[in-house]
Amino acid sequence: MKTAGAPISWGVCEVPGWGHQLDRSRVLAEMRELGLTATELGPEGFLPSSPPRRRSLLSEYGLRAVGGFLPVVLHDPRYDPLPEVRDAMRAFMEGDVEVVVLAASTGADGYDAKPVLDAGGWHTLLANLGRILENAGEFGRTVTLHPHVGTMVENAEEVDRVLDGSAVPLCLDTGHLLIGGTDPGELVTRAAGRIAHVHLKDVDAVLAGRVRAGELTYTEAVKAGVYRPLGQGDVDVPGIVAGLTAAGYSGWYVMEQDVVLDSGDADPKEDVRASLAYLRGLAAEPVETAGPDGGHGDARSGTAEPRIEGRS
Repeated sequence: MKTAGAPISWGVCEVPGWGHQLDRSRVLAEMRELGLTATELGPEGFLPSSPPRRRSLLSEYGLRAVGGFLPVVLHDPRYDPLPEVRDAMRAFMEGDVEVVVLAASTGADGYDAKPVLDAGGWHTLLANLGRILENAGEFGRTVTLHPHVGTMVENAEEVDRVLDGSAVPLCLDTGHLLIGGTDPGELVTRAAGRIAHVHLKDVDAVLAGRVRAGELTYTEAVKAGVYRPLGQGDVDVPGIVAGLTAAGYSGWYVMEQDVVLDSGDADPKEDVRASLAYLRGLAAEPVETAGPDGGHGDARSGTAEPRIEGRS
């Protein structure tokens, strides 16, 4: 497994008022301390905007950038997202960042509410995804769409409309999918070939259900601890990893546990440490996968054995 970290696990987020924002030097130093050798970029302003300066800074901590989150309006016929996305792809190419992680932004700050798209909005969104894919080859970047709570692609019906109406690869975020009502394991079973990037989260399913029921906003749920260290929630992380490995997935697993920090006294790295330990334990154990006859086999008997890449 090619494993990367993410600044959001340290509470660093693009949403105004999200919580205390830790200094990047602390975040990057703690990533290095935990043995991570790769990270996503985090929100605009967290790292230098200049690709050479950003690459140089990360290298001081033994890190490289592998992907970046780009919320962009895709559904509004009055707005052309292509120039914005092309600028991002160019910057990613110059900075040797592999994966553009698009989210279908509502156009508003935060992820606590979203409008419902009509047929015209869906036509525009899917057409824009096609245009972006046509341009991605020019820059040699992998472009994915991230189903995300509080965006135009959140719930199971919306995920299926993207799968059926476009060719865009997905970022499989196990947490956002489950909160939005999609079983991430079932999605791997039926659409592993569409998955080009993974955000690994574990989730408290009770709190996730309260978000779906409208009893909690997304931000309230994050503050309440909807995201748990890997292995301590209700996501079938071993099954998802085994299914992706058996399908030949060779991309990144970005460990994300969104948190909202009250102050700089918080110590979010311990949850990341626990998740990394869980992944290392998972890689050390046989992983059961479905065999061709519907039975089960040992992932160690073939090419499906997960392997953790990075320092220990």
